[in-house]
Amino acid sequence: MTAPLRTLSAYGDAARLLDARRVRGMARALRHDVEQYDPPDTPDAELVAVAQGAFESVADAAERLRTLEDLLREREDRRAVFLTIYTRMTERIHARIADGGFADAEWMRAYTTTFANYYRRAFLAFERGELGAVPDPWRIAFGTATGGDALVMQDAFLGINAHINYDLALTLRDVGIDADRAAKLADHRAVNEVLARLIDAQQTALAEVYAAGVADVDAALGRLDERLSLLGLREGREQAWRVAVVLTDVGFPPVASLARWVLRATATGGAAFVLGPTVDPDVLAELRRFEREGVELADVLERLGDELDAT
Repeated sequence: MTAPLRTLSAYGDAARLLDARRVRGMARALRHDVEQYDPPDTPDAELVAVAQGAFESVADAAERLRTLEDLLREREDRRAVFLTIYTRMTERIHARIADGGFADAEWMRAYTTTFANYYRRAFLAFERGELGAVPDPWRIAFGTATGGDALVMQDAFLGINAHINYDLALTLRDVGIDADRAAKLADHRAVNEVLARLIDAQQTALAEVYAAGVADVDAALGRLDERLSLLGLREGREQAWRVAVVLTDVGFPPVASLARWVLRATATGGAAFVLGPTVDPDVLAELRRFEREGVELADVLERLGDELDAT
């Protein structure tokens, strides 16, 4: 594709960034008070030590994410819930790269490492109380997890939302989507297969946790879990690619600024949706009661980890 045609196509992608669903998400973001989410009173020196310094490789990212997950488990810190999923995703991608499962292994290494560093920087800034460096979707995710007022299921999806609906487009911009854009898009889409299996395993494990105390939890939640999965799967990843195309191909600053604003507002609105009153209040209260009285975080994480390891 020639440069003028590519730029024209990118303007089309820019127009597609705004649809009715995303406009509703942006409206939620504007109504949601991000300032209510506070960091820990005192940074944890061990957590800070693990998160300091950029990940240098996929292997380094996987190892340190696993260490961070273990430390959070020890502290009964619910930020471990998302990491239980994300650590295994990183390990699966590492294995697939080693097995030749991507067309451009070098690009996938950069992609995976850069992606993990977005999480690491957000985590480190929140732990240190440097809120100006914490993107709004991550402030909501981390603040909710440390507050302990949401469901474990919500903690999981808040992390997925922030990482995929916010960090991924910026990752693609950073590592570059050229040359051979078609091959890179194919590799980007191949990650969906790994992520879909992990999300299915996560839903199975969480349903098992809740089903022990709440009858027919899937029926009680309606399509909440399916709708939340959409936030972190195929469509979110396609949107990330579109934003990366706009940021790469459109040289007109207002359009690039719009793309970045849409990215932030959509992800923040997604977080507000996850926390919104989608579930019947009586059912939600019962689920929260069951978590407080009938489920230990260690048990949830063990079941979740076993299910994910089996994929």
